[in-house]
Amino acid sequence: MALLTHTPAVSPARGPDVPAAARLPSLRHLGPNWYATVMGTAIVASAGAGLPFAVPGLRAVCVVVWALSAALLAVLLTARAGHWLYHRDQARAHLLDPAVAPFYGCLAMALLAVGGATLVVGRDVLGVRTAVAVDAVLFGTGTLLGLVIAVAIPYLMVVRHRPEPAGASPVWLLPIVSPMVSAAVGSLLVPHLPAGQGREALLLGCYALFGLSLLATLTMLPLIFGRLVAHGPLPLALTPALFLVLGPLGQSTTAVGQLAGVAPTAVGGAYARALGAFAVVYGVPVMGFALLWLALSAALVVRALRGGMRFTMTWWAFTFPVGTCVTGAEVLARHTGLVALEWLAAGLFTLLLSGWSVAAWGTLRGLFSGALLAAPRVPRPATARTR
Repeated sequence: MALLTHTPAVSPARGPDVPAAARLPSLRHLGPNWYATVMGTAIVASAGAGLPFAVPGLRAVCVVVWALSAALLAVLLTARAGHWLYHRDQARAHLLDPAVAPFYGCLAMALLAVGGATLVVGRDVLGVRTAVAVDAVLFGTGTLLGLVIAVAIPYLMVVRHRPEPAGASPVWLLPIVSPMVSAAVGSLLVPHLPAGQGREALLLGCYALFGLSLLATLTMLPLIFGRLVAHGPLPLALTPALFLVLGPLGQSTTAVGQLAGVAPTAVGGAYARALGAFAVVYGVPVMGFALLWLALSAALVVRALRGGMRFTMTWWAFTFPVGTCVTGAEVLARHTGLVALEWLAAGLFTLLLSGWSVAAWGTLRGLFSGALLAAPRVPRPATARTR
């Protein structure tokens, strides 16, 4: 009897019982920032499909990229569920970590990005009716999550994280950008609703999401730029995050342009014309600032590379934010008819492809080597400031 008492219970399927934290150890350090791979892949499909130039085979490539983003989303949702199931202590620690918690905004944006790409290019495979249904589900879920995250993460920053001004980071934008993505993706669904109150409500609701995100972004941008001016460049590993500022700029331009395009189906002619004018009056100056920030960020990234910056998951910031600038330039080209904006969209799309290729290759190498899923290294205490 004593032997039976001290013998561990054995399950035919999994062997001796082990603590939950010891199961699936590879998932322990799988943070919410991994959803950036989904966002960055889906935007390639959406941006490529909207290019004003006819490129042979591009549409088929975009469909393949969309399918890859959908598969990545399914894998990551499953993996992150395992993370919360078996490593709940680490998941809670991520929420209380001011450097990690803002990345929860990537979950909502991943759902929205795949939903939008499904309706833009996935309909070639699924059919329009199914694509609309999938997008509606992902849009509704992503928007609801995005609104919760847009409140919850700033709340944690105020009452628990309490970051110093010197710690201001472009990552802070992630929780408040997702409603802007909802505004852009929601515009795709407007024409598929029955004419009347429902269609108008969705259109104006998307403008409300646009305003919510825009005003929140305007409160954050001075903090981010002020931190750069007052405290110098970001740490090397975080430098690519500067590209995140392009996200709300490009996405807001995309949102107002796409909403103006569908406004005539939902509101009266006077309002529709006013919204069309607003898309250009707002979008052109914001795109100009986006190009300025792109040049500044690129210069700081080159400086960081010369200083020894190595690949981290922050390199995915080279994808989705740049992709929103591509879609922003595309809608401006459609509203103005300017060939210069068409070429700008093509040039930015080339930059997007380059960023995606580099980020994807680095991620694959890090996965196979195990470096990206390993426990983060504890930094050595600094003894002196050298530069």
